[in-house]
Amino acid sequence: MVKVLMKGNEVIAEAAVHAGCKYFFGYPITPQSELVAYMAKRLPEVGGLFLQAESEIAAINMVYGAAGTGVRVMTSSSSPGFSLKQEGISFLVGSELPAVICNIVRGGPGLGNIQPAQSDYFQVTKGGGHGDYHIPVLAPASLQEIVDLTQDAFDIADRYRTPVIIMGDGMLGQMMEPVEFYEAKPKEVPKKDWATTGTRGDGGPKIITSLELNAESLEKHNHHLQAKFKQIKENEVRFEAYETEDADYILVAFGTVARIAMNAIRKARQEGIKVGLIRPISLWPFPEKPFIDTRDKVKSYITVEMSAGQMIEDVRLAVNGHAPVDFFGRTGGVVPTQEEIYHKIISVAGGVEV
Repeated sequence: MVKVLMKGNEVIAEAAVHAGCKYFFGYPITPQSELVAYMAKRLPEVGGLFLQAESEIAAINMVYGAAGTGVRVMTSSSSPGFSLKQEGISFLVGSELPAVICNIVRGGPGLGNIQPAQSDYFQVTKGGGHGDYHIPVLAPASLQEIVDLTQDAFDIADRYRTPVIIMGDGMLGQMMEPVEFYEAKPKEVPKKDWATTGTRGDGGPKIITSLELNAESLEKHNHHLQAKFKQIKENEVRFEAYETEDADYILVAFGTVARIAMNAIRKARQEGIKVGLIRPISLWPFPEKPFIDTRDKVKSYITVEMSAGQMIEDVRLAVNGHAPVDFFGRTGGVVPTQEEIYHKIISVAGGVEV
């Protein structure tokens, strides 16, 4: 295979095309506008359909309509636009419709700025709209990993009839790296006999809705959804553990921050401080196992985020009081540096920098 140099937003779009996505509805917003522009050019080349909606609210509801027919469909946005999609995302979950939604996070709250951030963590992992629900969330750390996780996102969406979120930050969307693509086949995708494809020869009319006025019936549907979420938690956890076998201290970071943290770990180990890394790849379901495996052996965990501290809550739950959990974060679009993370390790370890 030949590697090509591409920008992150364009890699997401091309990976979606390779995954069989032929329908995209979106609205440009920095720092993910290149994704929308790429889809506008690329989808007609493969017999697909691109439509720039009049708003993010319109885009997510167009996704709802297309997903109801069983096709692979996608939308993308950045933080303020992603917030506008929340009601439609709740509709998708309630109606059990598969779709992929990409959020390239920027600084907030409010309009904030167009710099990289990870402060949408609560929104994507805790269910940003109304109702009791979760959505699988995948957080790539490199452009090549985007290729794999985009395919996974469409497969998970079809397998469980659920929307799936790909979450990156503005740095991931704007950086350029060499990547290679491959024609991937869907894995174990069930027959979509629920799709609204017409009534001729498919067993009669289909009704897709998230409205249920009877309380007992809605509770039954919620129990069904909770059972599905349990299945996803059992089957779709993804993480990377690096140098954790002998670690006294473990950094916890995701996305591009994990790449920066990796360099800080190497420097600390050169100084004789045994540090490892747990990188959640699925933000939901959150990977508890690597913490259960290490929490009785390490002296402390250090969560590193481009936020005021959001993932740290899930880390503390997974550690369950077995070890201290410290935190280092930068907000507003400021990217933590290797040196800053290294100094945090030194501080927690109580060591003296050489």
